[in-house]
Formats: sequence, C-alpha cells, structure tokens
Amino acid sequence: MTYHPKSDFIAVMMERGFLADCTDYQGLDDAALKGGMPGYIGFDATAKSLHVGSLIQIMMLRWLQKTGGKPITLMGGGTTKVGDPSFRADERPLLTPAQIDDNIAGIKKVFSAYLTYGDGHTDALMINNAEWLDGLNYLDFLRDIGKHFSVNRMLAFESVKSRLDREQSLSFLEFNYMILQAYDFMELNNRYGCMLQMGGSDQWGNIVNGIDLTRRVIDHQVFGLTSPLLTTSDGKKMGKSADGAVWLNPDMRSPYEFWQFWRNTTDADVGRFLKLYTEMPVDECARLGALAGSEINEAKVILANEITGLLHGAEAAQTAEATSREVFEKGGVGDDLPTLEITREELGEGLSIVQAIVRAGLAKSGKDAKRLISENGARMDDAPLVDAGLMLDAAALSSPIKLSAGKKRHALIVLKG
Repeated sequence: MTYHPKSDFIAVMMERGFLADCTDYQGLDDAALKGGMPGYIGFDATAKSLHVGSLIQIMMLRWLQKTGGKPITLMGGGTTKVGDPSFRADERPLLTPAQIDDNIAGIKKVFSAYLTYGDGHTDALMINNAEWLDGLNYLDFLRDIGKHFSVNRMLAFESVKSRLDREQSLSFLEFNYMILQAYDFMELNNRYGCMLQMGGSDQWGNIVNGIDLTRRVIDHQVFGLTSPLLTTSDGKKMGKSADGAVWLNPDMRSPYEFWQFWRNTTDADVGRFLKLYTEMPVDECARLGALAGSEINEAKVILANEITGLLHGAEAAQTAEATSREVFEKGGVGDDLPTLEITREELGEGLSIVQAIVRAGLAKSGKDAKRLISENGARMDDAPLVDAGLMLDAAALSSPIKLSAGKKRHALIVLKG
C-alpha cells in the first residue's frame, strides 16, 4: 500500500526499510504525532547476550526514542520459562530462574549503548514481565483471560501451523506462549500506557492477539508494527557467521570481530544495512550501496565503523579499522586481534596446531581444523599451514603466532609468563 506518513517515526520506519506491516497506519501515525508514545519490544532471556539478529529491533526502539517516542525494553523473565515456539522446529530447553536472571543481567548491558533510560517523557523503561506473570493465579487467569482466545484461531497462525504441518510436537507449555505475550501487551498498556508492540514479522499473530485482548478486556486501542525477517542477499539468517552467533556483548564477541563481521558484508547488502543499522542519511546510504569495485570496500569500512561505533564507541571502531588495515594491507599481526593466551603450565611439552586452531576460535572442532588444513585454508604467520601434526613448543611461541582461517579470520597465540 502507499501511505504518506505525518509523523517522523512512521516516516523513518518506511524510508529505512523497517516496516513490513502495521495493524493501523493512520491510528499509529496520529498517536506518534502527539509525542511521548510508549512502544515496546519483548526480548526473551535465552542467552547472556543478544546477537546481531536482534539489532534490527534495537534500532527500531532507538528510532522511536529519537523521533519523540518512549521505548520500553520488556525482558521476558516470565515468558522465558515457557519458550516462544514461533517458527521453531523443536522445543526450547527450559532454563532455571537463576539462569534467566543471569542472562537478563548480560542483555541489559547492550541496551544502554542504544537507549537513554530514566524518568523523562521520552526516557526508556526496562521492565521484566515476571512482574505480573510470576504471581498469576492459574484458575483466575483461565477464567478471566483464557476465555478470550479461540483455539481454532490460534491453530491457524502460521507460526503454529507450520510446526503442526511438519508433524513436530508442540507442547501445551509452548502453546500458552502466545496467550502470555498477549497478556504482556495488555498489562503494559494498563500499567505504563504502552500503545505499540513491535517485532519481527514472525510475531504478527502474537501481536494481533495482544491488540485483540486489550480491546476486549480493558477497551483500549493499541497498535502493532512488524519488521521484515532479515536474511542476507545470499539467503543466510542474520546474526550467524562461520564461527557461530555474532553476539553484541564485547566479552562474547570482541569489538574487532564484530567490526570484521560487518566489513565482510556482501556487496548487495551494503546499502540496505546502512539504512537499517546506522543513522546516516538515507540518500548517502543509497549512494554508498550503489558503489562498485574497490569503492564498495570503502563503503563496507564505513558500515563497519558506524555500526561498531554505535555499540562499542567510536574509539573501538577506529581501533578495529586500524587493526584490520594492518593485518590485511601490511601483513602485520595487529594489536586488537582475538588472542589466545597459553601459560607455560598449559603448554607442557607442546600444543598441537589442531588444538590451537580450535581454542583460538577459528574452527569448531579438531575435525574442522584438520579439514581447514587439508583444504589449504589455514595459515600460520601468513604462510600456508600444511602439517596437521605440527606441535607448538615454547621455542615456537617465543613470539606471538598469527593463525588465519581463510582470508578474513585471524587470531593470535601468545605464551604467557
């Protein structure tokens, strides 16, 4: 559809590529125009950090705040105990309350880089849905809330239907998730005046349920907005790289490795990623994305610097760029490369090159490391590594050794003490 927004928020969502669908463009646009509109996205605490796949949602909250709205980051302290079945092939492993609290503490660190929290009109709020879910009385909840949900309708939602069509088990525990998420929206509206829920397009059914429940129980109008489910131009899911998830917390993915992930963006994705993950003007994003040859590589450096600067700070981005240039252009080792420190006690009589590659994070297993070597994909100090039986001793490690997997992934091994 063609819609001409009046509010800055809807305009940004549309022109930067954040908007897949909306339950009521006109109503949401009018609400956003009034200023201070609270909107939320829920984040389940299934790991100690969010990864790049969540960055599109975080940027939506950031733009909501920058355009005069009030972002709410809802931590799923309660819903994580159930697990969202949306488009999953299997049931999530259940976590203990202590694990969930630990994960929430780790996730909180990321949000402070993107949002301003406080008591002001547009300051962000961080809320845990355990606040209302942990104390629910089951029979009261069934009577007061359960009666508003049609099982026929819930079974028709694509996230559930796709699971059942594949004849994969969907537990009653997981089936309850969409009811709890709908209840979250109603509670946030009731307690904090929240008018908008955002999420990926796989959350559409859950969001619509929340809007419907809020209307039925407390007769309030609320809105939903979804973003496209993002894949790279070669069809890969965002947030994954050759060596696993691209975490946002620096203790799980170093600023250099994070920078390098974006520097390795496929040419066709540069313009789109600049619009979604940076705050550069849209016209400039389009111009950089249209470059070719060696010029597109400089656009990728800009992309990596801008995204890393938002999360880790401008200094970390500049250091990562300097390290990258030293490693790739000058053949140096770089000061900011991921580093594996080995003590003399650990080293003993020697460390196999296969274990060194695995422990440095360049391969997932010894088998992967051996395959890397046999396929001529491994290098040591920029020379081809051909002997999978090589042992590193104290003499070999008298100075740092640079290991490389392919042309883009590097690590240092340093003997400590």
